[in-house]
Amino acid sequence: MKQKETLLNTMGISDSHQIDEIGDEHIGTSHDTPLREDAFEMDDDLKMEIIEKHFKEIMHVLGLDLSDDSLKGTPRRVAKMYIKEIFSGLNPKNKPDIKLFENKYKYKEMLVEKDITFYSNCEHHFVPIYGKAHVAYISNGNVIGLSKINRIVQYFAKRPQVQERLTMQIGNELREVLGSDDVAVVIDAHHMCVSTRGVQDVNSSTVTSYYSGKFETDENSRNEFMKYISL
Repeated sequence: MKQKETLLNTMGISDSHQIDEIGDEHIGTSHDTPLREDAFEMDDDLKMEIIEKHFKEIMHVLGLDLSDDSLKGTPRRVAKMYIKEIFSGLNPKNKPDIKLFENKYKYKEMLVEKDITFYSNCEHHFVPIYGKAHVAYISNGNVIGLSKINRIVQYFAKRPQVQERLTMQIGNELREVLGSDDVAVVIDAHHMCVSTRGVQDVNSSTVTSYYSGKFETDENSRNEFMKYISL
């Protein structure tokens, strides 16, 4: 009991009930993903080695037989998946390289990229969040390749997330790379921490939005965007 209390006090939380309450709320601790200053001092191979060791211990505590052919490679597979795939967006070196192109055809209307499929993970329970992102911008003289919009969404999705933060990170990144304030983002997602545990509601989804520039101040622009994504 003493060990448990010490751990909770270290985390700044008085009891496990508070942990459960926080875990069921969409609490955003910051706009930036919470990372330690030394987060990338360790190379990926060492990270995978350490994760493999600890995940093996988790499986052992659960009572699984790690000598079984189906299970003995699981700790390594999980470690590789965490570092190379589903949490690869934590590392700035994986940020997509965005090149701008002059808007030579003088397209002045909004550009909408809708139904961008993404997979992320809830930072409260480390279970999947999945859904669609819809993005729009109005050029300020430059454009980016369509696939780069998808890559920006995927980069910020591939980290432990809350949906509100994910929405804002995508919107702010697009504003910065495009040099345009006229950006809109809507995300409609399912949270497996809601559907597979807790309340176990398999039908609900969560919608978040980000509007800046004309999308924030001009109701017609916002309504036009919403019309396009509902087609």
